[in-house]
Amino acid sequence: MLAVRYDELSLEFETNESVFSPKGLDAGTKAMLKEAVINDQDRILDLGCGYGFVGIYLAKRYPEAAVTMTDISANAIDLTTKNAQRNDVAPEIVLSEGFKEISDKTFDVILSNPPYHVDFSVPKEFIEKAYRQLALNGKLYMVTKRRKWYENKIRSVFGYVKVTEVDDYYVFYAEKRAKNPLVKKKEKKMSKKLQRKYGKRKG
Repeated sequence: MLAVRYDELSLEFETNESVFSPKGLDAGTKAMLKEAVINDQDRILDLGCGYGFVGIYLAKRYPEAAVTMTDISANAIDLTTKNAQRNDVAPEIVLSEGFKEISDKTFDVILSNPPYHVDFSVPKEFIEKAYRQLALNGKLYMVTKRRKWYENKIRSVFGYVKVTEVDDYYVFYAEKRAKNPLVKKKEKKMSKKLQRKYGKRKG
């Protein structure tokens, strides 16, 4: 049993060697939570929840929030279910490959500590689908030990990214705005191109 004292809360978790950081709360998760701004009634997604610390902590800290937790691993979901009961919270817990089983949901905050020791196909999907499923002004928080690819990818999707370095980790923050400025810029560029093209024909 893993006992965690964090932010004045005492929590207990069952873990095993098949989940990430089974022997203690990792520095990356701490860094991400330190940067995250949560409101009391937010709809929150813990994407790739592992044994469940992030979502369970947030459900405990913000009891009026609607917390959803997902993972592709049945073992992780089983642990998360037990740990939620153990810590007396009732988030929605879903076995899902990325957003596949929750594609009808909208969130105000999405948090993820993705598997960054593999290729970029998983975080690529996480980032692209996170943008689609965030509410307007919704926030994405992601933490990794790699900077360049994540910074470029998040900026290309959201049009903006803030990067904070904490204890050798990079915490990425992006917000879904009314209009992606990069898309707007591309549309404006295309409009000018068409004007030049067809304007010349009219002359």
